[in-house]
Amino acid sequence: MEIDTENLLGRFLRARRELLRPEDLGLPAGARRRVAGLRREEVARLAGVSTDYYVRLEQGRECHPSAQVVDALARALELEDDAAAHMHRLARPSSARRHRPARRGQVSPHLLRMMAAWPHTPAVVLDHCLTVLAANSLGEALFDGHTYSGDLVRLVFLDPDARDFYPDWDRVAANAVAGLRAAVDTEYDDPRLIEVVGELSVRSETFRRLWARHDIRRKTHETKRFHHPLVGELALHYESLTVNSAPGQQLVVYQAAPSSRSEEALSLLGSLTAASDAATDAAAEPVAEPAPDPVAEPAPDPVAEPVADRVRDGDPRTR
Repeated sequence: MEIDTENLLGRFLRARRELLRPEDLGLPAGARRRVAGLRREEVARLAGVSTDYYVRLEQGRECHPSAQVVDALARALELEDDAAAHMHRLARPSSARRHRPARRGQVSPHLLRMMAAWPHTPAVVLDHCLTVLAANSLGEALFDGHTYSGDLVRLVFLDPDARDFYPDWDRVAANAVAGLRAAVDTEYDDPRLIEVVGELSVRSETFRRLWARHDIRRKTHETKRFHHPLVGELALHYESLTVNSAPGQQLVVYQAAPSSRSEEALSLLGSLTAASDAATDAAAEPVAEPAPDPVAEPAPDPVAEPVADRVRDGDPRTR
């Protein structure tokens, strides 16, 4: 499946227009309203542009509105900051291509050592398609035990126990898709993205619906609930940090509130992980072979010795 990259701005405008309810903006809903969300003329009036100009924007006959018009449309459509910035980029696409991450990004060894030094803090490194590139022991334990533990988008939409693992699954799913769109920004010809979106669109109706909304929301910080199979309920706050030395990578660090039930559960998970790692290391150590017993001198033969003595003394009985 290829992602349609024609008229990106127009399709974004239409998707966002259809999400708004007239009554939320003080407009009459109207019994004979035949379209979802706002009408084109309503968006045009709210943005202070002509209906004809707005129609041309949606149809792709006008592709480069001014920054002032984009700002007005963002206000009319009640876009959040990330979505508004995305619309500006659609209206003024850069001629210079961004550095596209490799299919499987390499994580800096310095970053890996830093993460390993946080035994009580789960941490993972994600690529632009939210695939786990690296994790410390506790980060790996947090997502362990699932079919797609190493791929957070596929985990949400394809894993059979995702709804149990994420008690707030609907919110997690919406944020995952919005974060995926934000991570790739306007690079919709990226092979990794085409692969992920194609598979999930075929296998998950919910993903198809959420992808069509064109929500754009960067992964920054949030408190997320987990139901871990080993330690039960966890409410963890995460911070997502960009890795400046590796474009497209983000470091996500999780933490429980001090003195909370989640902190106790996270500590227990850390103990279980440490014990498991220790057992694995012990099993991997080679077993030392026992030292061979020293070769014992043969015991003297009480019969042979007298005979030998007689031979040595020239006794005629030995001839």
